Amino acid sequence: MQRDMLRTANELVKRGHQVEIFTMLWDGDFPQGIQVHVLPQKGLFNYYRYQKFIDVVFAQVNEQHIDYVFGYNRMAGLDAHFAADPCFIERAHKQRSFLYRLLPRTKWFAACEKAIFSHESKTEILAVSLTEKQNFQKWYGTQDERFHYIPPFLSPERFVLQDKQAMRAHLRQVFGFAENDFVYLLTGSGFAMKGLDRAILAIAALPENLRVNTRLVAVGQDNPKNFSQMAKKLGLEKNVVISKGRPDIPQLMQGADVCIHPAYRENTGLVILEAMACGAPILVTESCGYAHHVADAKAGIVSEMPFNQERFNEQFLAMMQSGQKAQWSANGLKYVKAIMQANDGSAEANILIDLAQKKLQS
Repeated sequence: MQRDMLRTANELVKRGHQVEIFTMLWDGDFPQGIQVHVLPQKGLFNYYRYQKFIDVVFAQVNEQHIDYVFGYNRMAGLDAHFAADPCFIERAHKQRSFLYRLLPRTKWFAACEKAIFSHESKTEILAVSLTEKQNFQKWYGTQDERFHYIPPFLSPERFVLQDKQAMRAHLRQVFGFAENDFVYLLTGSGFAMKGLDRAILAIAALPENLRVNTRLVAVGQDNPKNFSQMAKKLGLEKNVVISKGRPDIPQLMQGADVCIHPAYRENTGLVILEAMACGAPILVTESCGYAHHVADAKAGIVSEMPFNQERFNEQFLAMMQSGQKAQWSANGLKYVKAIMQANDGSAEANILIDLAQKKLQS
């Protein structure tokens, strides 16, 4: 989402528009030609801090008479919202208890979602996936015409294919693996939601003669403690490696034998398409919004819902033993090239400019 935001902001500036960014935290260099307002807030709970941030932002927005306000987080007062997350209230009812729904935190996030998606709201919705659309409409009666679909974006510069053998060597050298180790790669922050536990159980279920030379690498920003303990309890200390986020994800994907994304729930799952762009066969759960791309491209295996661990273990093993890996790789690469042509990185900017012009004319 952060990459999408900055790409869209730079594209708007390139088109002659003035852009300002409001955020609680900024990590990295500031973009040229864009004013970034970093507004950290204090509060006992995270939603206290978020509400303070929202209040401060809109005080400045209203004072400056900004023409169009585009938000990546849910809040009242937006002209348009980048809808990358699943329906909060649907999850609160399907995956949480009655007591959870009574918490002040839950009520606050639900109110922010309602401000965006309710039938009475005027906020336009830029959707990277239409998987959750039916849930929003079930709870809020959101009108069809307020949804604006954005084709997935993959940066051609970020996913330049390099020598496969060199990338295999790079991955194995980085993590200290043997040359012939079979490597599964899972990427993405939030290991619990991304299904790292499912992958660890799958590697534990491999036949001993295969497991001894099999490695699972998980890369992302999260606390690895629970998963490291899980791997240790299963005797997999040498098989499972958990790493913080890294800048060489495309290279690691190109060096992996198989990429996996066994997420519990994922509105999109851009890493699925990123893996395909790197020529990696992929194993993904059907609960991911972008899982259908794997099936459409014939680029790997989609694990059916409802999820079954034993079935997933079989598919995990099948990815290793299948003779189709080269074909899955070729199919994925061909499919992603077409996706890149559908969105050259300007789709969000095009939609926002059109919506802003309509607002000014109304």
